[in-house]
Amino acid sequence: MTTAAKLLAQKQQLLERLQEDPGPNERAEIERLLQQIDTALNLLDAGGAGGSGEEPD
Repeated sequence: MTTAAKLLAQKQQLLERLQEDPGPNERAEIERLLQQIDTALNLLDAGGAGGSGEEPD
């Protein structure tokens, strides 16, 4: 699984947790993690890594 795919999977899990109506502290933590994932995805995209983010063999 590529780095981008892993990040997208984590993002999906966090979005699902948000739909479960978490408490304010958990909501803040989830939103913080979502921001980190979005930043990482943007960096991967800007770096032209082709979405893999993995070293070739």
